[in-house]
Amino acid sequence: MIAFDHLVIAGPDLQELVELMLDRTGVRSVPGGPHPGLGTTNELIGIGPSTYVELIGPDRAQPSPDDPRPFGIDHLKKPTLVTWAVAVDDIDTATASVAEAGLDPGVAFPMSRVRPDGISLNWKLAIPPSKELGGVMPFLICWDSGTPHPAASLPPTLRVADFSLSHPKPLLIRTAVEAATGSGVEVVDGDPGLSVVLAGPRGNVTF
Repeated sequence: MIAFDHLVIAGPDLQELVELMLDRTGVRSVPGGPHPGLGTTNELIGIGPSTYVELIGPDRAQPSPDDPRPFGIDHLKKPTLVTWAVAVDDIDTATASVAEAGLDPGVAFPMSRVRPDGISLNWKLAIPPSKELGGVMPFLICWDSGTPHPAASLPPTLRVADFSLSHPKPLLIRTAVEAATGSGVEVVDGDPGLSVVLAGPRGNVTF
């Protein structure tokens, strides 16, 4: 399985998602911090030194954003694995490579958030705009050189027991991911979809 940067599990209520993860896996997430202007905030759970799970939901402390919240959060009825991310060293080169492979990678833009301990995190990301991809094609993320990776301060408490991707154009997804990262990924032929089984000390949870 390709090494991913993080999985994004979104829900209509972040606290309910946090409690669900604790109840099913026995793992409590760590507050990450708000995304200013987007109307969201997150909590994190470590998988490895550079891999983690992001739990994201509406941030009621922020004003309602002018644009829809990312990842379709405003329309979610239950916690859902909405997409995943792969890290790249040069996001401009990576997006160009994905475009050459025949898929629109989206336009790279900067983001930042401040952790509860006051440390600022800065990064750039590019999210494929096509809804037909259904989150199967990962978004690309490039962490700034002076930014500590979020997973570095998280204990590795979860394990990915299974991760699967399906799409009616599996070759397109595989080719685009390999163009961006140099690594292959398994995608089966089917309706757009992705799922993960996360294992913790108490048990497993599937999204």
